[in-house]
Amino acid sequence: MRVLTVVGARPQFVKAAPVSRALRADHDEILVHTGQHYDDAMSAAFFRDFEMPEPDVNLEVGSGSHGAMTGEMLRRLEPVVLAHEPDGVLVYGDTNSTLAAAVVASKIAYDGGRRPWLAHVEAGLRSFNRRMPEERNRIVADHLSDMCLAPTAAAMANLAREGLDERALLVGDVMVDAHAWAVERAGAHLPAVAREHDRYVLLTMHRAENVDDPSRFAPILDGLSLDLPVIFPVHPRTRAALERGSHGLPDNIIPIAPVGYLEMVALESRAYAIATDSGGVQKEAYLSGVPCITLRSETEWVETVEAGWNRVVDADPTAVAATLADEAFMNRDRPRPALYGDAHAAARIVAALESHHARVTEARSPQKETAQ
Repeated sequence: MRVLTVVGARPQFVKAAPVSRALRADHDEILVHTGQHYDDAMSAAFFRDFEMPEPDVNLEVGSGSHGAMTGEMLRRLEPVVLAHEPDGVLVYGDTNSTLAAAVVASKIAYDGGRRPWLAHVEAGLRSFNRRMPEERNRIVADHLSDMCLAPTAAAMANLAREGLDERALLVGDVMVDAHAWAVERAGAHLPAVAREHDRYVLLTMHRAENVDDPSRFAPILDGLSLDLPVIFPVHPRTRAALERGSHGLPDNIIPIAPVGYLEMVALESRAYAIATDSGGVQKEAYLSGVPCITLRSETEWVETVEAGWNRVVDADPTAVAATLADEAFMNRDRPRPALYGDAHAAARIVAALESHHARVTEARSPQKETAQ
């Protein structure tokens, strides 16, 4: 089986790593990097951290508007798929890279009319906020996919509501696989700045609706003016917003360069609390057993909220301090159910791909066509 995997952003590198290891044990994988995240700290460092091979193809699309970026990915990805003729295309999450790969895979056909199947890992997630580009991307990817590989029962229910239950399969969450692998290796990678503080809040913020909107960005930053140090790996988008001078950082926030995955897991594991607008970091906080404060108006990871480990506070400038003062929320001696699986999602995903490919191959066989 030959599978073409498309990734483009940090969360996708994290998710793809355990699946790539499992897939390459018995099958061929062509790894395509769109170049959506392209600097070393947001891209190459993650491949090194996960001991993954360099991508077979880098489209080097870079940044831009949503339309321009997605269009350029479509243009550059289609000839790559035609050149390699994979049996299937595998996509992850909800980025522009996911959308572009899903569209290419769903439209392309090889000589003789054969087309690749399309599988979407992390299918069925919904924030129910259509203003988010990520929400639109994930919905389109699910509806174009032949296989919707869901991480949770809630995601399966979302797919069923949209009439996609026949192509949906609950496999668990590959981020659990990745996190378990990283925890064993992360201890030696804790950045020096974290070693200087017994207690700190870890902050990540990168979503356009937060950092590109001064009416949201300013109150969020004001709300992080705390009596605790706040360690802040600054995403390139956020750095650009800060350089535009729309708002300065409070004195207690310590900005640092973006970090690799092992450093990030180490920072998360040692944090007193995590404040973030990242979907992936919310889940990593839960896996690390660290209370999470989500700087958005909603979350696709509703299970973490229901379990009491995540609180959605939007841009309320008083909410972070109030949450940190909530002893019940900050108490770590409470149940933390295994919401996302058992760290064997990658093996289930590969088994699902194998099973689907076998069915497709059987349906195309000459004997089958003759019998019909």
